Amino acid sequence: MFEALTLPLQAPTGLVSAFLLFFALCIGHSFADFPLQGDFLSRGKNRNGTPPTLADGKASPPNLWIYLMSAHCLIHAGFVWIISGYAIFAIAEFVLHWIIDVVKCEGRTSFATDQWLHIITKAGYVAILWAGLI
Repeated sequence: MFEALTLPLQAPTGLVSAFLLFFALCIGHSFADFPLQGDFLSRGKNRNGTPPTLADGKASPPNLWIYLMSAHCLIHAGFVWIISGYAIFAIAEFVLHWIIDVVKCEGRTSFATDQWLHIITKAGYVAILWAGLI
C-alpha cells in the first residue's frame, strides 16, 4: 500500500541495524531542533510568546506562529523521511512533532519531557520497521 511512498532503504534486521537507524534519527532530530531551528523559529512558533520582528522591521502577521510551527515540523519530517526512507513516518513526524511542540509551548510539558517524547517517536518508527509492520 505504501510502496510508492518509500525509498529503497533496508529495514533493520537486527539489534545493531535497529540501533544505528535510531541513532541516525536522533542525529537528524538534533540538527532540526537546534541549529536548524534558530531563534526566529524557536520564538515565533510559540503562540504565547512575543512574535519575532520580520526582516524588514514590520510587525509579524497574525497567526505567524502556525506557519513557523509548521515549517519547524516540516524540517523534522524531512529528516525522518530522508533517514528512514518512509514518507508515512515523515507524515507521522509532522503531526506528532506539531502536537508535542504545541503542548510544550502551552506550558503543559517541560523542555525535557518534550525532548523525550520526540525521541520516543523515533524509537517507535524503528520498532515498527524492526517488527516488520510496514
